[in-house]
Amino acid sequence: MSKQSKRREALIYHAKPTPGKIKVVPTKKYATQRDLALAYSPGVAEPCLEIAKNKENAYKYTTKGNLVAVISNGTAVLGLGNIGPEASKPVMEGKGLLFKIFADIDVFDIEVDTEDVETFIQTVKMIAPTFGGINLEDIKAPEAFEIERRLKAELDIPVMHDDQHGTAIISAAALINALELSEKKIEDVQIVISGAGAAAISCTRLYQAFGARRENIVMCDSKGVIRDDRENLTAEKAEFATHRKIDTLTDAMKDADVFIGLSMADVVTPEMLLIMAENPIVFAMANPDPEIAYQLAIDTRKDIIMATGRSDHPNQVNNVLGFPFIFRGALDVRATKINEEMKMAAVVALAELAKEPVPEQVNIAYGETRLTFGKDYIIPKPFDPRLIAQIPPAVAKAAMESGVAKEPILDWEDYENELESRLGTDNKLIKLLFNRAKMNPKRVVYAEADKLEVLKAAQIAFDEGIAKPILLGRRETILKLMEEIEFDAEVEIIDPKSDEEQDRKLRYAKVYWEQRKRRGVTLYSAESLMRERNYFGAMMVNEGDADALISGFSRAYPAVVKPMLEVIGMAKGATRVATTNLMMTQRGPMFLSDTAINVDPSAKDLATIARMTATAVKMFGLEPVIAMTSYSNFGSSTNERASKIREAVSFLHRQYPNLIVDGEVQTDFALNSELLQEIFPFSKLAGKKVNTLIFPNLDAANITYKLLKVMNNAESVGPIMLGMRKPVHILQLGASVDEIVNMTAIAVVDAQQKEKR
Repeated sequence: MSKQSKRREALIYHAKPTPGKIKVVPTKKYATQRDLALAYSPGVAEPCLEIAKNKENAYKYTTKGNLVAVISNGTAVLGLGNIGPEASKPVMEGKGLLFKIFADIDVFDIEVDTEDVETFIQTVKMIAPTFGGINLEDIKAPEAFEIERRLKAELDIPVMHDDQHGTAIISAAALINALELSEKKIEDVQIVISGAGAAAISCTRLYQAFGARRENIVMCDSKGVIRDDRENLTAEKAEFATHRKIDTLTDAMKDADVFIGLSMADVVTPEMLLIMAENPIVFAMANPDPEIAYQLAIDTRKDIIMATGRSDHPNQVNNVLGFPFIFRGALDVRATKINEEMKMAAVVALAELAKEPVPEQVNIAYGETRLTFGKDYIIPKPFDPRLIAQIPPAVAKAAMESGVAKEPILDWEDYENELESRLGTDNKLIKLLFNRAKMNPKRVVYAEADKLEVLKAAQIAFDEGIAKPILLGRRETILKLMEEIEFDAEVEIIDPKSDEEQDRKLRYAKVYWEQRKRRGVTLYSAESLMRERNYFGAMMVNEGDADALISGFSRAYPAVVKPMLEVIGMAKGATRVATTNLMMTQRGPMFLSDTAINVDPSAKDLATIARMTATAVKMFGLEPVIAMTSYSNFGSSTNERASKIREAVSFLHRQYPNLIVDGEVQTDFALNSELLQEIFPFSKLAGKKVNTLIFPNLDAANITYKLLKVMNNAESVGPIMLGMRKPVHILQLGASVDEIVNMTAIAVVDAQQKEKR
């Protein structure tokens, strides 16, 4: 994608369909006059009076306890510099988005139009009663140090400048583990810090808190080594000025054990790495381009332990590993501040988490056979679902032990369950799916590439590295559309009706005829069918000229399914083809089957659909917990519509005793684990969180998934084809660009799985 095209896409993303990235959503009923009378006048007077008696009641009756202010004056925005408060707002909204999706913390972003330190401090102090915590962001040094110091001292809620402490916390966890792997002690190692801004200062202070010695640290800025005989040093730089008589970064790197880069791209050369000590630790964290390129560094020193700020290399130092979870823990015990003990607790928890066995979901997402603690895995991955259950409790305990917690946690098991339940509101699974697809992108045929939405999806899949598109359709039309959307990549374009494809069409036709000649297909009719894109595209996959196919955007589902079944057919051992839809709901990911193919499946068919869906759920790294749904609960009806569900469940219990599946059960019971436990404690689903629903017929499944999609604005991935021999996936008529991209990722992951078999 060209720079201009990327710019346009970024602007459209932030502008459409509604400007910005966050909004306020009511949390209480408001449908009736009674509701409104409670929400506002006169009912609202009662909590007001309670808070007037005791300000702490604001945590009981308002959102204060889960509300963080992300505050900036726009003086140091990303790598853009001092661009002003209005221009910083997209970044602050983005920070709010991360708070919400990673830790379920609500955010108001506030941009303050002043560069005067005292005015900024007083402004924040005056609005602080609204919030449970303050996240300072993108404020230039040295003012950032004074602003944070004063606000921490003068407010009784958690305050943290993430630019300083986020990188410090994550890199400290990585450093502790890297030192363990290299068999070195932090108090002994020689450390070089490239950069002297807010993050560098905070990192160095935190390393000292863990035992690094000041005399072993050399800090460099744009002028070279910061020496104690240099004039006009700020207080922060003077704190780390060295007495050593060296001038350059090269001088500092000689025999150094650790390099911490928080400066700019390409300041470190291979020659510098070669003069470092044995088993060097190099954290090149400048973004987007590190102080030395990852591949160059590991090619130069085989004994190196390397980390960067980038997601496309091992050991990404990413602030999102820290700030959402630190604030979560601080808010949950009503901490009056975020102190050193809490930050250090977060460091230790992160470091320890990297040593624990990695969930299969994370291995799958990052395309690893098995992530294990070692030089390429020294800190957890950002989408590790264990982060929210481990970091906040560590921070909360540190707050309690250090005496800054106003509301201590008494039941830690209950608290961890509550934290895990907060993950149900996000779309992490989509990100994990994309990551997995990127690990080994496949050739995907888009059978309707002359449709703008399909072509746009192919462009996104190509730009994101998810797939290698093969575009079917009229070449002139496709090229014209590609020009319109600035899709200037070199991708394969095929028009099955063109003379250029005559030889391939004849070859495909002969193969198809051999397959179907005893089912009424003549060679002539086979040749005619190969002019149709769905037959041609399916044959491309069948014959290994492509790895997967996406179709169905502009044609009814049954019309597209037919050629797939005729050309590709069912997988070996499969007795049924079905579909499942992955719905990203407020309670977490839900799989619904069969949403597109089997109109009225028998008991045997339902059992097969359940098993195939379970396999699909595992493909996403999740353990299937399956409810076989009905209007009846465990024998409450003798009607054959309910009894076929019982028969399917009975078969599954006998043949697959380790599969967590039960029914027949009504949907409301299936999705309410406490109610199910109370009334049907004998059920395999009792006390468990159901993530898969198998419906008794196509009506129920299709209606439910589309209702969820429209009424609850739940993101849908699917229908995902189950039981096919090759990866072919059919869209719903008129699917959105995002849905087509999601299905592309599914097709790629499906191809990866089938390739392994």
